[in-house]
Amino acid sequence: MEKILVIIILAIGIVWRLPYFAPTSLNWDEVSLGYNAYSMSKTGADEWGTKLPTIFRAFGDYKLPVYVYMTTPWPLNPRITSIIAGSLTMLISYLLARKLFGKQVGLVTLSLVALSPWTVMLSRLALEANLAILFISLGMLCMVSKKYFWSIIFFGISVWTYNSARIFVPLFVISYWLIYRFKLDKKTLIIGGLLFIPMMVQLLSTIGQARYKKLSLIDDGAIGKINELQATKPGGRLVYNKATYFVATFAKNYISYLSPNFLFIKGGDHYQFSVQNHGLLYLIMFPFFYLGIWTLIKNYKLKIKNLLLLWLLIAPIAGSITRDSPHTLRAIAMLPLPMILSAVGIVSLLKKHYLVIFPIILLFSINYQLLTNNYYKNYSWSWQYGYKEAIQVVKQDYDKYDQIIFTKKYGEPHEFVAFYWPWDPADSAKNKSWDYHDGWYWVNALGKIKFVNDWEMKSYTYQSKTLIIASPDNIPPGKEIKRINFLDGKPAFIIKEL
Repeated sequence: MEKILVIIILAIGIVWRLPYFAPTSLNWDEVSLGYNAYSMSKTGADEWGTKLPTIFRAFGDYKLPVYVYMTTPWPLNPRITSIIAGSLTMLISYLLARKLFGKQVGLVTLSLVALSPWTVMLSRLALEANLAILFISLGMLCMVSKKYFWSIIFFGISVWTYNSARIFVPLFVISYWLIYRFKLDKKTLIIGGLLFIPMMVQLLSTIGQARYKKLSLIDDGAIGKINELQATKPGGRLVYNKATYFVATFAKNYISYLSPNFLFIKGGDHYQFSVQNHGLLYLIMFPFFYLGIWTLIKNYKLKIKNLLLLWLLIAPIAGSITRDSPHTLRAIAMLPLPMILSAVGIVSLLKKHYLVIFPIILLFSINYQLLTNNYYKNYSWSWQYGYKEAIQVVKQDYDKYDQIIFTKKYGEPHEFVAFYWPWDPADSAKNKSWDYHDGWYWVNALGKIKFVNDWEMKSYTYQSKTLIIASPDNIPPGKEIKRINFLDGKPAFIIKEL
Protein backbone atom coordinates (compact mmCIF):
# COMPACT_ATOMS: atom_id res chain seq x y z
CA MET A 1 0.00 0.00 0.00
CA GLU A 2 2.79 2.42 0.90
CA LYS A 3 4.63 1.86 -2.40
CA ILE A 4 1.44 2.38 -4.37
CA LEU A 5 0.74 5.67 -2.57
CA VAL A 6 4.32 6.82 -3.18
CA ILE A 7 4.05 6.10 -6.91
CA ILE A 8 0.65 7.85 -7.20
CA ILE A 9 1.77 10.96 -5.30
CA LEU A 10 5.06 11.16 -7.21
CA ALA A 11 3.19 10.85 -10.51
CA ILE A 12 0.77 13.66 -9.59
CA GLY A 13 3.65 15.83 -8.42
CA ILE A 14 5.62 15.30 -11.63
CA VAL A 15 2.60 16.14 -13.79
CA TRP A 16 2.06 19.30 -11.73
CA ARG A 17 5.60 20.39 -12.66
CA LEU A 18 5.33 19.90 -16.42
CA PRO A 19 5.61 22.87 -18.85
CA TYR A 20 1.86 22.92 -19.47
CA PHE A 21 1.36 24.41 -15.99
CA ALA A 22 4.32 26.83 -16.14
CA PRO A 23 4.47 30.46 -17.35
CA THR A 24 4.48 30.55 -21.15
CA SER A 25 7.56 32.77 -21.34
CA LEU A 26 11.04 32.60 -19.86
CA ASN A 27 12.47 35.50 -17.87
CA TRP A 28 15.94 36.98 -18.37
CA ASP A 29 17.62 34.77 -15.77
CA GLU A 30 16.17 31.66 -17.39
CA VAL A 31 17.35 32.58 -20.88
CA SER A 32 20.74 33.55 -19.43
CA LEU A 33 21.13 30.10 -17.88
CA GLY A 34 19.93 28.50 -21.09
CA TYR A 35 22.14 30.49 -23.45
CA ASN A 36 25.25 29.99 -21.31
CA ALA A 37 24.48 26.25 -21.28
CA TYR A 38 24.04 26.41 -25.08
CA SER A 39 27.37 28.22 -25.41
CA MET A 40 29.07 25.64 -23.18
CA SER A 41 27.64 22.77 -25.24
CA LYS A 42 28.87 24.34 -28.49
CA THR A 43 32.19 25.93 -27.55
CA GLY A 44 33.15 24.83 -24.03
CA ALA A 45 33.02 28.48 -23.03
CA ASP A 46 30.39 30.84 -21.64
CA GLU A 47 28.69 33.59 -23.65
CA TRP A 48 31.71 35.88 -23.03
CA GLY A 49 34.22 33.33 -24.30
CA THR A 50 35.56 32.19 -20.91
CA LYS A 51 36.54 28.52 -21.04
CA LEU A 52 35.08 26.18 -18.38
CA PRO A 53 34.22 28.94 -15.90
CA THR A 54 33.61 28.26 -12.22
CA ILE A 55 31.32 31.29 -12.15
CA PHE A 56 29.37 32.76 -15.07
CA ARG A 57 29.64 36.51 -15.68
CA ALA A 58 26.19 36.67 -17.38
CA PHE A 59 24.90 40.25 -16.94
CA GLY A 60 27.42 41.05 -14.22
CA ASP A 61 25.41 39.18 -11.58
CA TYR A 62 27.83 36.22 -11.71
CA LYS A 63 25.79 33.03 -11.66
CA LEU A 64 27.10 29.90 -9.96
CA PRO A 65 28.03 27.06 -12.33
CA VAL A 66 26.14 23.87 -11.43
CA TYR A 67 22.77 24.72 -13.03
CA VAL A 68 24.43 25.81 -16.27
CA TYR A 69 26.58 22.70 -16.55
CA MET A 70 23.66 20.39 -15.75
CA THR A 71 21.56 22.11 -18.42
CA THR A 72 24.01 21.53 -21.30
CA PRO A 73 22.15 18.39 -22.50
CA TRP A 74 18.99 20.51 -23.18
CA PRO A 75 20.14 24.17 -23.19
CA LEU A 76 17.21 25.53 -25.16
CA ASN A 77 14.81 23.99 -22.63
CA PRO A 78 16.45 25.18 -19.40
CA ARG A 79 13.43 24.36 -17.23
CA ILE A 80 13.97 20.63 -17.72
CA THR A 81 16.78 20.68 -15.16
CA SER A 82 14.47 22.21 -12.56
CA ILE A 83 11.61 19.81 -13.33
CA ILE A 84 13.96 16.86 -12.76
CA ALA A 85 15.38 18.42 -9.59
CA GLY A 86 11.90 19.16 -8.20
CA SER A 87 10.73 15.62 -8.95
CA LEU A 88 13.74 14.07 -7.24
CA THR A 89 13.33 16.41 -4.26
CA MET A 90 9.89 14.91 -3.67
CA LEU A 91 11.39 11.43 -3.36
CA ILE A 92 14.33 12.56 -1.21
CA SER A 93 11.97 14.47 1.11
CA TYR A 94 9.87 11.34 1.56
CA LEU A 95 12.95 9.24 2.35
CA LEU A 96 14.26 11.85 4.79
CA ALA A 97 10.96 12.20 6.66
CA ARG A 98 10.47 8.42 6.72
CA LYS A 99 13.98 7.94 8.07
CA LEU A 100 13.28 10.41 10.88
CA PHE A 101 9.65 9.70 11.78
CA GLY A 102 8.33 6.64 9.95
CA LYS A 103 6.15 5.96 6.93
CA GLN A 104 3.12 8.05 8.00
CA VAL A 105 5.10 11.28 8.27
CA GLY A 106 7.02 10.25 5.14
CA LEU A 107 3.85 9.93 3.05
CA VAL A 108 2.34 13.19 4.30
CA THR A 109 5.64 15.00 3.66
CA LEU A 110 5.71 13.59 0.15
CA SER A 111 2.20 14.89 -0.58
CA LEU A 112 3.04 18.34 0.78
CA VAL A 113 6.30 18.64 -1.18
CA ALA A 114 4.52 17.35 -4.30
CA LEU A 115 1.64 19.82 -4.12
CA SER A 116 2.60 22.86 -2.00
CA PRO A 117 2.79 26.20 -3.88
CA TRP A 118 6.39 26.86 -2.83
CA THR A 119 7.94 23.69 -4.19
CA VAL A 120 5.58 23.41 -7.17
CA MET A 121 6.24 26.92 -8.52
CA LEU A 122 10.01 26.72 -8.09
CA SER A 123 10.09 23.35 -9.88
CA ARG A 124 8.35 24.83 -12.93
CA LEU A 125 11.00 27.48 -13.49
CA ALA A 126 14.67 27.41 -14.46
CA LEU A 127 16.03 28.39 -11.05
CA GLU A 128 19.41 27.65 -9.47
CA ALA A 129 17.64 27.80 -6.11
CA ASN A 130 15.42 24.83 -6.93
CA LEU A 131 18.41 22.68 -7.89
CA ALA A 132 20.12 23.68 -4.64
CA ILE A 133 17.10 22.36 -2.69
CA LEU A 134 17.75 18.90 -4.13
CA PHE A 135 21.41 18.86 -3.09
CA ILE A 136 20.69 20.26 0.38
CA SER A 137 17.99 17.59 0.85
CA LEU A 138 20.38 14.87 -0.28
CA GLY A 139 22.99 16.22 2.11
CA MET A 140 20.49 16.09 4.97
CA LEU A 141 19.40 12.54 4.13
CA CYS A 142 22.99 11.34 4.09
CA MET A 143 23.73 13.27 7.29
CA VAL A 144 20.95 11.59 9.28
CA SER A 145 22.00 8.25 7.76
CA LYS A 146 25.57 8.93 9.02
CA LYS A 147 26.92 8.70 5.48
CA TYR A 148 29.10 11.73 6.02
CA PHE A 149 31.23 11.34 2.89
CA TRP A 150 28.19 11.60 0.61
CA SER A 151 26.64 14.26 2.81
CA ILE A 152 29.71 16.48 2.35
CA ILE A 153 29.66 15.85 -1.40
CA PHE A 154 26.01 16.89 -1.81
CA PHE A 155 26.35 19.84 0.54
CA GLY A 156 29.51 20.80 -1.35
CA ILE A 157 27.72 20.73 -4.70
CA SER A 158 24.93 22.90 -3.28
CA VAL A 159 27.35 25.74 -2.46
CA TRP A 160 28.29 25.84 -6.15
CA THR A 161 24.62 25.96 -7.12
CA TYR A 162 22.98 28.87 -5.27
CA ASN A 163 24.32 31.63 -3.05
CA SER A 164 22.00 30.99 -0.07
CA ALA A 165 23.63 27.56 0.31
CA ARG A 166 27.02 29.28 0.69
CA ILE A 167 25.78 30.77 3.94
CA PHE A 168 23.52 28.00 5.22
CA VAL A 169 25.61 24.89 4.56
CA PRO A 170 28.87 25.92 6.31
CA LEU A 171 26.93 27.28 9.30
CA PHE A 172 24.83 24.13 9.57
CA VAL A 173 27.66 21.62 9.12
CA ILE A 174 29.96 23.40 11.59
CA SER A 175 27.16 23.79 14.17
CA TYR A 176 26.09 20.17 13.78
CA TRP A 177 29.68 18.98 14.17
CA LEU A 178 30.17 21.13 17.30
CA ILE A 179 27.10 19.48 18.86
CA TYR A 180 27.86 15.85 17.99
CA ARG A 181 31.61 15.83 17.26
CA PHE A 182 31.16 13.05 14.71
CA LYS A 183 34.35 11.71 13.14
CA LEU A 184 35.24 12.42 9.51
CA ASP A 185 37.72 10.16 7.77
CA LYS A 186 40.60 11.42 5.66
CA LYS A 187 38.74 10.87 2.38
CA THR A 188 35.77 12.96 3.57
CA LEU A 189 38.06 15.77 4.76
CA ILE A 190 39.85 15.84 1.42
CA ILE A 191 36.66 16.02 -0.64
CA GLY A 192 35.30 18.66 1.73
CA GLY A 193 38.43 20.73 1.25
CA LEU A 194 38.24 20.42 -2.53
CA LEU A 195 34.62 21.64 -2.55
CA PHE A 196 34.55 24.22 0.23
CA ILE A 197 37.96 25.91 0.22
CA PRO A 198 37.72 27.11 -3.43
CA MET A 199 34.15 28.22 -2.67
CA MET A 200 35.36 30.36 0.23
CA VAL A 201 38.15 31.85 -1.89
CA GLN A 202 35.66 32.71 -4.64
CA LEU A 203 33.11 34.02 -2.14
CA LEU A 204 35.66 36.48 -0.75
CA SER A 205 36.73 37.65 -4.21
CA THR A 206 35.34 40.67 -6.06
CA ILE A 207 33.25 38.60 -8.45
CA GLY A 208 32.11 36.32 -5.64
CA GLN A 209 30.70 39.30 -3.77
CA ALA A 210 29.25 41.05 -6.84
CA ARG A 211 25.75 39.71 -6.31
CA TYR A 212 25.67 40.44 -2.58
CA LYS A 213 26.83 44.02 -3.08
CA LYS A 214 23.68 44.65 -5.10
CA LEU A 215 21.52 43.15 -2.34
CA SER A 216 23.35 44.22 0.81
CA LEU A 217 21.38 45.61 3.74
CA ILE A 218 23.86 48.51 3.92
CA ASP A 219 23.36 49.99 0.45
CA ASP A 220 23.29 53.66 -0.60
CA GLY A 221 19.64 53.95 0.42
CA ALA A 222 20.36 52.56 3.87
CA ILE A 223 23.32 54.88 4.35
CA GLY A 224 21.15 57.86 3.39
CA LYS A 225 18.52 56.78 5.90
CA ILE A 226 21.14 56.33 8.64
CA ASN A 227 22.52 59.82 7.96
CA GLU A 228 19.03 61.28 8.15
CA LEU A 229 18.32 59.55 11.48
CA GLN A 230 21.64 60.73 12.90
CA ALA A 231 20.73 64.31 12.05
CA THR A 232 17.10 64.26 13.22
CA LYS A 233 16.78 61.76 16.07
CA PRO A 234 18.10 61.80 19.66
CA GLY A 235 21.16 59.67 20.21
CA GLY A 236 22.91 60.59 16.96
CA ARG A 237 25.66 58.28 15.75
CA LEU A 238 25.73 56.30 18.99
CA VAL A 239 22.22 54.95 18.35
CA TYR A 240 21.97 55.25 14.56
CA ASN A 241 24.92 53.73 12.72
CA LYS A 242 25.66 50.90 10.28
CA ALA A 243 26.00 48.28 13.03
CA THR A 244 22.71 49.07 14.79
CA TYR A 245 20.90 49.42 11.47
CA PHE A 246 22.22 46.05 10.28
CA VAL A 247 21.32 44.24 13.51
CA ALA A 248 17.81 45.75 13.67
CA THR A 249 17.07 45.06 9.99
CA PHE A 250 18.54 41.56 10.17
CA ALA A 251 16.35 40.72 13.18
CA LYS A 252 13.25 42.03 11.44
CA ASN A 253 14.05 40.07 8.30
CA TYR A 254 14.83 36.89 10.24
CA ILE A 255 11.49 36.94 12.06
CA SER A 256 9.65 37.57 8.79
CA TYR A 257 10.90 34.26 7.31
CA LEU A 258 9.27 32.28 10.12
CA SER A 259 6.08 34.34 10.24
CA PRO A 260 2.62 33.06 9.24
CA ASN A 261 2.31 36.09 6.94
CA PHE A 262 5.16 34.88 4.72
CA LEU A 263 4.61 31.13 4.97
CA PHE A 264 0.81 30.86 4.90
CA ILE A 265 -0.91 34.15 4.04
CA LYS A 266 0.89 36.58 1.74
CA GLY A 267 4.01 34.82 0.50
CA GLY A 268 6.84 36.74 -1.14
CA ASP A 269 6.48 40.14 -2.78
CA HIS A 270 8.41 39.20 -5.91
CA TYR A 271 6.13 38.72 -8.88
CA GLN A 272 8.16 36.01 -10.60
CA PHE A 273 8.34 33.37 -7.89
CA SER A 274 4.92 33.10 -6.29
CA VAL A 275 1.27 33.96 -6.79
CA GLN A 276 0.74 37.33 -5.18
CA ASN A 277 -1.03 37.42 -1.81
CA HIS A 278 -1.01 33.64 -1.52
CA GLY A 279 1.02 31.73 1.04
CA LEU A 280 3.92 29.53 0.05
CA LEU A 281 2.20 26.78 2.02
CA TYR A 282 -1.56 26.21 2.13
CA LEU A 283 -3.33 28.06 4.92
CA ILE A 284 -4.77 24.78 6.20
CA MET A 285 -1.18 23.81 7.13
CA PHE A 286 -0.80 26.82 9.45
CA PRO A 287 -1.72 25.10 12.76
CA PHE A 288 -0.02 21.82 11.80
CA PHE A 289 3.34 23.51 11.13
CA TYR A 290 3.56 25.08 14.58
CA LEU A 291 2.05 21.97 16.19
CA GLY A 292 4.82 20.00 14.49
CA ILE A 293 7.49 22.23 16.03
CA TRP A 294 5.91 21.85 19.48
CA THR A 295 5.51 18.09 19.07
CA LEU A 296 9.13 17.82 18.00
CA ILE A 297 10.38 19.72 21.05
CA LYS A 298 8.16 17.82 23.45
CA ASN A 299 8.29 14.21 22.30
CA TYR A 300 11.11 13.22 20.02
CA LYS A 301 14.62 12.07 20.73
CA LEU A 302 17.19 14.75 21.39
CA LYS A 303 19.30 13.98 18.33
CA ILE A 304 16.45 14.36 15.87
CA LYS A 305 15.20 17.43 17.70
CA ASN A 306 18.56 19.18 17.58
CA LEU A 307 19.15 18.46 13.92
CA LEU A 308 15.78 19.77 12.76
CA LEU A 309 15.69 22.77 15.09
CA LEU A 310 19.23 23.67 14.05
CA TRP A 311 18.12 23.47 10.40
CA LEU A 312 15.09 25.66 11.12
CA LEU A 313 17.07 28.29 13.03
CA ILE A 314 19.98 28.60 10.58
CA ALA A 315 18.03 28.45 7.30
CA PRO A 316 16.63 32.04 7.37
CA ILE A 317 20.04 33.65 7.95
CA ALA A 318 21.09 33.83 4.28
CA GLY A 319 17.95 35.71 3.25
CA SER A 320 18.02 37.93 6.33
CA ILE A 321 21.31 39.60 5.40
CA THR A 322 19.86 40.91 2.13
CA ARG A 323 17.28 43.47 1.12
CA ASP A 324 13.78 42.59 -0.10
CA SER A 325 13.08 40.15 2.72
CA PRO A 326 11.32 37.84 3.04
CA HIS A 327 12.34 36.49 -0.36
CA THR A 328 10.92 33.27 -1.79
CA LEU A 329 14.18 32.09 -3.33
CA ARG A 330 16.62 33.12 -0.62
CA ALA A 331 14.65 31.05 1.89
CA ILE A 332 15.17 27.79 -0.02
CA ALA A 333 17.51 26.40 2.65
CA MET A 334 14.36 25.90 4.74
CA LEU A 335 12.96 23.38 2.26
CA PRO A 336 11.59 20.76 2.68
CA LEU A 337 11.62 21.28 6.46
CA PRO A 338 8.26 23.16 6.71
CA MET A 339 6.58 20.22 4.99
CA ILE A 340 8.23 17.72 7.35
CA LEU A 341 7.20 19.70 10.43
CA SER A 342 3.65 20.10 9.10
CA ALA A 343 3.50 16.35 8.48
CA VAL A 344 4.63 15.71 12.07
CA GLY A 345 1.79 17.94 13.28
CA ILE A 346 -0.76 16.23 11.05
CA VAL A 347 0.18 12.71 12.10
CA SER A 348 0.37 13.62 15.78
CA LEU A 349 -3.15 15.06 15.66
CA LEU A 350 -4.93 12.78 13.18
CA LYS A 351 -3.12 9.56 14.20
CA LYS A 352 -4.25 6.66 12.00
CA HIS A 353 -6.60 8.91 10.00
CA TYR A 354 -3.74 10.88 8.43
CA LEU A 355 -4.69 9.64 4.93
CA VAL A 356 -7.62 12.09 4.92
CA ILE A 357 -5.11 14.87 4.29
CA PHE A 358 -4.28 13.61 0.76
CA PRO A 359 -7.56 14.51 -1.02
CA ILE A 360 -7.76 17.78 0.94
CA ILE A 361 -4.31 18.88 -0.22
CA LEU A 362 -5.14 17.81 -3.78
CA LEU A 363 -8.27 20.01 -3.77
CA PHE A 364 -6.22 22.93 -2.45
CA SER A 365 -3.66 22.38 -5.20
CA ILE A 366 -6.32 22.41 -7.93
CA ASN A 367 -7.68 25.68 -6.58
CA TYR A 368 -4.10 27.03 -6.46
CA GLN A 369 -3.61 26.15 -10.13
CA LEU A 370 -6.75 28.11 -11.06
CA LEU A 371 -5.30 31.12 -9.23
CA THR A 372 -1.98 30.51 -10.95
CA ASN A 373 -3.58 30.64 -14.40
CA ASN A 374 -4.90 34.13 -13.61
CA TYR A 375 -1.51 35.09 -12.20
CA TYR A 376 0.24 34.06 -15.42
CA LYS A 377 -2.19 36.20 -17.40
CA ASN A 378 -2.12 39.29 -15.18
CA TYR A 379 1.63 39.24 -14.54
CA SER A 380 2.95 38.13 -17.94
CA TRP A 381 4.81 41.45 -18.12
CA SER A 382 6.91 40.37 -15.14
CA TRP A 383 7.86 37.27 -17.13
CA GLN A 384 8.97 39.50 -20.04
CA TYR A 385 6.34 37.97 -22.27
CA GLY A 386 6.55 38.87 -25.95
CA TYR A 387 10.29 38.63 -26.53
CA LYS A 388 10.05 35.26 -28.25
CA GLU A 389 7.32 36.49 -30.61
CA ALA A 390 9.20 39.73 -31.38
CA ILE A 391 12.44 37.88 -32.08
CA GLN A 392 10.66 35.54 -34.49
CA VAL A 393 9.77 38.62 -36.56
CA VAL A 394 13.34 39.94 -36.37
CA LYS A 395 14.86 36.62 -37.42
CA GLN A 396 12.40 36.13 -40.26
CA ASP A 397 13.04 39.59 -41.73
CA TYR A 398 16.67 40.07 -40.66
CA ASP A 399 18.08 40.20 -44.21
CA LYS A 400 15.47 42.71 -45.42
CA TYR A 401 16.78 45.57 -43.29
CA ASP A 402 20.05 47.50 -43.03
CA GLN A 403 19.44 48.26 -39.37
CA ILE A 404 17.34 46.81 -36.55
CA ILE A 405 16.61 48.85 -33.41
CA PHE A 406 15.38 47.05 -30.29
CA THR A 407 14.16 48.79 -27.14
CA LYS A 408 15.73 47.97 -23.76
CA LYS A 409 12.41 48.71 -22.05
CA TYR A 410 11.92 45.21 -20.63
CA GLY A 411 15.52 44.39 -19.81
CA GLU A 412 18.43 42.62 -21.52
CA PRO A 413 16.98 42.15 -25.04
CA HIS A 414 20.35 40.89 -26.32
CA GLU A 415 20.06 37.75 -24.18
CA PHE A 416 16.61 36.95 -25.54
CA VAL A 417 17.84 37.49 -29.12
CA ALA A 418 20.84 35.22 -28.51
CA PHE A 419 18.72 32.52 -26.86
CA TYR A 420 15.68 32.42 -29.13
CA TRP A 421 17.67 32.73 -32.39
CA PRO A 422 19.81 30.85 -31.17
CA TRP A 423 22.84 32.99 -32.01
CA ASP A 424 26.18 31.31 -32.68
CA PRO A 425 28.00 31.62 -29.31
CA ALA A 426 31.44 32.10 -30.86
CA ASP A 427 30.14 34.96 -33.00
CA SER A 428 28.27 36.51 -30.07
CA ALA A 429 31.33 36.44 -27.78
CA LYS A 430 33.52 38.16 -30.38
CA ASN A 431 31.18 40.64 -32.00
CA LYS A 432 28.71 42.02 -29.49
CA SER A 433 29.22 45.63 -28.49
CA TRP A 434 29.04 46.37 -24.76
CA ASP A 435 30.12 48.66 -21.95
CA TYR A 436 30.46 48.18 -18.21
CA HIS A 437 29.11 50.58 -15.60
CA ASP A 438 27.16 50.47 -12.33
CA GLY A 439 28.32 46.88 -11.81
CA TRP A 440 26.54 45.65 -14.94
CA TYR A 441 27.51 44.59 -18.48
CA TRP A 442 25.31 46.54 -20.91
CA VAL A 443 25.15 45.05 -24.40
CA ASN A 444 24.39 47.69 -27.02
CA ALA A 445 24.59 45.72 -30.27
CA LEU A 446 24.62 42.19 -31.64
CA GLY A 447 25.24 41.97 -35.36
CA LYS A 448 23.20 44.74 -36.98
CA ILE A 449 20.71 44.71 -34.10
CA LYS A 450 21.19 47.75 -31.87
CA PHE A 451 19.72 47.88 -28.37
CA VAL A 452 18.57 51.36 -27.37
CA ASN A 453 17.29 52.84 -24.11
CA ASP A 454 13.53 53.21 -24.33
CA TRP A 455 13.58 56.95 -23.60
CA GLU A 456 15.86 57.44 -26.64
CA MET A 457 13.55 55.67 -29.10
CA LYS A 458 11.65 58.78 -30.19
CA SER A 459 14.74 60.94 -30.69
CA TYR A 460 16.97 58.23 -32.19
CA THR A 461 18.32 58.92 -35.70
CA TYR A 462 16.98 56.11 -37.83
CA GLN A 463 18.29 55.03 -41.23
CA SER A 464 16.13 53.96 -44.11
CA LYS A 465 15.34 50.24 -44.32
CA THR A 466 15.15 49.94 -40.54
CA LEU A 467 13.08 47.51 -38.44
CA ILE A 468 12.08 48.94 -35.04
CA ILE A 469 10.91 46.95 -32.01
CA ALA A 470 9.51 49.56 -29.64
CA SER A 471 7.49 49.70 -26.44
CA PRO A 472 4.10 51.48 -26.25
CA ASP A 473 5.65 54.12 -23.95
CA ASN A 474 7.94 55.62 -26.59
CA ILE A 475 6.58 54.97 -30.06
CA PRO A 476 8.96 56.03 -32.87
CA PRO A 477 7.97 57.06 -36.41
CA GLY A 478 7.35 54.48 -39.10
CA LYS A 479 4.74 52.07 -40.40
CA GLU A 480 3.40 49.58 -37.88
CA ILE A 481 3.65 46.02 -39.16
CA LYS A 482 2.90 44.02 -36.02
CA ARG A 483 1.77 44.47 -32.43
CA ILE A 484 2.51 41.96 -29.68
CA ASN A 485 0.37 42.08 -26.54
CA PHE A 486 0.88 40.77 -23.04
CA LEU A 487 -1.50 37.98 -22.04
CA ASP A 488 -3.84 40.52 -20.42
CA GLY A 489 -4.25 42.32 -23.75
CA LYS A 490 -2.07 45.33 -22.99
CA PRO A 491 0.56 46.17 -25.65
CA ALA A 492 4.09 44.84 -25.09
CA PHE A 493 5.93 45.49 -28.36
CA ILE A 494 5.02 47.63 -31.35
CA ILE A 495 7.03 46.65 -34.43
CA LYS A 496 7.54 49.27 -37.14
CA GLU A 497 9.57 49.73 -40.29
CA LEU A 498 11.07 52.69 -42.13
